Amino acid sequence: MDKKNTLRAGAVAAGTTLMMLLMSSPALALTRDDGDDPAPKLSVVETLGLFVALPIVLFLVIAGLVMVLDKSKKA
Repeated sequence: MDKKNTLRAGAVAAGTTLMMLLMSSPALALTRDDGDDPAPKLSVVETLGLFVALPIVLFLVIAGLVMVLDKSKKA
């Protein structure tokens, strides 16, 4: 009985996922809308700096501040 319920739940989940994938079309993504003003493209260096280097630097700054401003007593 437990196997039957598992199969039924898997079939429902798979069917729901399939229907959502089929119904989510790109919605005319290539058609330009009024007011659509894309920004100039980023170079590879700018992209890496924005999406790789900047988060790493922010993480290091926050981690450093936490370590410096830590008020707990060290044993």
